[in-house]
Amino acid sequence: MSKFLTSMACAAGLMAAGSANAYLVFTGIDANGNSGVQVASTNSTAAENSFKSNLVGVGTENFESRSGVAPLALNFGAAGTATLNGAGSVQSNSPGASNGAGRYSVPGGVRFWEVDAGGSNPFQVDFSNALAAFGFYGIDLGDFGGTLTLELSNNGTVVSTQVVSTAAQNIADGSILYFGLIAENASEEFNRIRFLSTVGSGDVFAFDSFTIGTKDQVVRTLPEPTSLALVASTLLGLGLVRRRRA
Repeated sequence: MSKFLTSMACAAGLMAAGSANAYLVFTGIDANGNSGVQVASTNSTAAENSFKSNLVGVGTENFESRSGVAPLALNFGAAGTATLNGAGSVQSNSPGASNGAGRYSVPGGVRFWEVDAGGSNPFQVDFSNALAAFGFYGIDLGDFGGTLTLELSNNGTVVSTQVVSTAAQNIADGSILYFGLIAENASEEFNRIRFLSTVGSGDVFAFDSFTIGTKDQVVRTLPEPTSLALVASTLLGLGLVRRRRA
């Protein structure tokens, strides 16, 4: 394994070059269409597990010990702390049930962060450390046409914007999604995320289980030996061509 896609050889380095400046994204959606019940988080949980399989020792904030409105102090253990600012509040649901409007805690809790889409004061999370990984659950996104974009910045400079896919509007009510991203290089690290949403005619979003990781908590699998062999043979072929032209 390597940290941050560090190459072990020239061939591995060339293999990684094609994916520079592009986050590795994990996403899964469980459509519902019913505001009164929870839906099984099959696809979203699979996306979370896949995202976390690339990380070690990271922290998750599930809001279960939080209450009230922003500013809200968050704790991610070894990954650091954060402050949530802007619109929104901690809300709750009965165990295993929806709050009646399609929003509830995931996975299996009773508290979540809720915000009106498209408000003039979007919420953001400021982190104590520079991060390379971030993931979260979104519940009930898009049933009134609202959309969500993440704006990632580092020390005031925007490094990326990421559009979050949701279920189709007619089945988005009470749905669950998971979205996670991992930086491919140091230029993509961030210490602030803003959650920007469209008005969506009364759409209200719920968020839960924020997971973060620093670059030292990102572990990656090196390219398969067969892939390395293919790149190596290509390099060898290029060498032969150069010798013939010399």
